[in-house]
Amino acid sequence: MNAAIPGTSGPTDTPVFAEPWQAHAFALTLALHERGLFSWPEWASALAAEIEAAQAAGDPDRGDTYYRHWLVALERLVAAKGASSADELARTRDAWDQAAGRTPHGQPIELRPDDFVPAAPRRRDHGT
Repeated sequence: MNAAIPGTSGPTDTPVFAEPWQAHAFALTLALHERGLFSWPEWASALAAEIEAAQAAGDPDRGDTYYRHWLVALERLVAAKGASSADELARTRDAWDQAAGRTPHGQPIELRPDDFVPAAPRRRDHGT
């Protein structure tokens, strides 16, 4: 039965995720869908649009970029649904990069408050 669930494998199969972050992205997508943030057709459309845009931009589609497209599509859909802003997603991604950079290989990555760079204040144009 596990082989019918994407991201799992049977006794003789190899895992479908090349890296742990891919499994996390997959699980997060399922969790957000189950909570009602988006329908599955919305998700499928967002992922298809991201893959199509990447291919139009020259992605050779060898399969090694699939979950990168998955993650970009998920971030865009989450922002479009108002669950987070694109700026906040970028701040969090940058914080993870900073935390990963100081973490020895094989150790868990832990975020600290100082990993988050404060958001730049937004300028308001009042026509002056």
